[in-house]
Amino acid sequence: DPQGVLRDECIEKNAKCQELKDILDKCNERVAVNPAIEEETCEEELIDFVHCVDHCVSKSLFSKLV
Repeated sequence: DPQGVLRDECIEKNAKCQELKDILDKCNERVAVNPAIEEETCEEELIDFVHCVDHCVSKSLFSKLV
């Protein structure tokens, strides 16, 4: 599946996506350590990260599907 490969490349090589992944990872750690914080879900961080990766992948995915 070329999409999976491209996503992995984007996460590794795109500085903005890597930064957003780090922010998401830190949020997930915070929530895991303190589950009493019910208001924090890391949803915003996840959306930002997925949007970055999808945007990066979209630049080259369709050329590989032809």
